[in-house]
Formats: sequence, C-alpha cells, structure tokens
Amino acid sequence: MQFFENDGLKLAFVDEGEGEPILLIHGFASSSFYNWVQPGWIQTLTAAGYRAIAIDNRGHGNSDKPHDRSLYTPTLMAGDAAALLDHLDIPQAHVMGYSMGARISAFLALNHPERVHDLIFGGLGIGMVEGAGDWSPIAEALLADDPDSVSHPRGKMFRMFADKTQSDKVALAACVITSKEEISEANMARITQPTLVAVGTKDDIGGDPHRLAALMPRGEAIDIPNRDHMLAVGDKVFKQAAIEFLKRNPL
Repeated sequence: MQFFENDGLKLAFVDEGEGEPILLIHGFASSSFYNWVQPGWIQTLTAAGYRAIAIDNRGHGNSDKPHDRSLYTPTLMAGDAAALLDHLDIPQAHVMGYSMGARISAFLALNHPERVHDLIFGGLGIGMVEGAGDWSPIAEALLADDPDSVSHPRGKMFRMFADKTQSDKVALAACVITSKEEISEANMARITQPTLVAVGTKDDIGGDPHRLAALMPRGEAIDIPNRDHMLAVGDKVFKQAAIEFLKRNPL
C-alpha cells in the first residue's frame, strides 16, 4: 500500500505489475482490497501483462475519511483519480470502475478525457443516468446504533458489508447520497472512448447495461449470467470479457 495527497487528503493505492496501466476504481463501501485484490482482479490483470493501479477512494479503505457530505461528489473523487495518474506520471490509462467506481470513471472521462484511453463500467448500467433507487435507507442503516434494528434489505446488506470491512460508517453515510449524482444522456454521449458495460443479470441496483452502452458512440455491453450486484464483481465471465476488451483497445 502506497500513499499520495490530493485536495488536502491522504489517499492510498496499490500499484502492481508491468505493462499498460489500468486504473481501478472501487465501489461504495468497498476498497481496493475488497473490490480488486480479494476477487482476483489484480492477479488476473498482472498475469495478462497489465500494470494494475487501484485507488482507495476518499472515505474508504486506508484513505482519509472526512465526514463532510460535500466532499464526496463524483467530480471530486474523479479528481483524486486524475491526481493519482499525475503522481505516477501516467499521461493516459485504461480505466475500470465498479458500481460507484463506474460513476467516478465516467466523471473522469468527462472532466479529464485526455487521461482516459478506454473504460470498463462494472455493476452500473442505465442507473448511471436514471438513478439506482432511494439510497436514504442505506445512510440510515449505516448510522443505526443497533445493526439488528435495520429492516431495509439493501440497507442491511450494506450495513453488514461495512461492519465486515470495519469501515467508517459516518464517512460512508456522508458519501452515499452525494456520490450518486446522475449523468444526463447528453453527457453520456460525450464519452467517446471505447466503453464496455457489464452488469449481472440478477443485479437489482445497476440497471440495464445495454441501454447505457447504446448512449455512447463506442459503447458495448455484456450480461454477467446469474450474478447479483455483490457476486458479479469477481465473475470469470466478467474477467474474460474485460481482458478481451483491453486487448482489442491497446494503448
């Protein structure tokens, strides 16, 4: 684990392997470890000849965890990702994000297009544009004194995950609403890089990947069979499609 600073925050990252760089941006309540190391992505990518760089987003993992809601916009978190590329003297990279990380990746492509060679969005389809439901119960679940009192199914799922990862639940509650900023169809059409969208067929959060891909000039989509939002992350179909996509779009 290494560190750099941006926007007054100390941020953690992993940097492994050699070859074309791919920047990995994890999902809400996760971390570089739980999103990319544990499910085998770092191993898969480095074995395929890539340099895998995975950031711990602000509020997550080993990075600083402010409690101010205003500090968790996708624009600010995309700025952290761009600053990491600056820190590593990488002018342009492949970029892959999962769930919230996919949204951050899209903002990175919109705000810093010259840094993004191509994109892989995992776990987030048309929800990027239309939203992915009401996340207020998730914030309430994260702040509940007694986790057993949480009855909202999605809230319970994220609370259990946050407890498992020993996360700062106040920081996550600050992040969960602000980070869900939607992107208009017109702005999605501005993302001209090759983009792969992959969502599990049992995912009730991300939304249709094909509808999102159709909004982008060079978008394409795959379904991850029989996987929900949590289990799609490390799926072999997803990994194979990602590697094939990267090989078709060399830096």
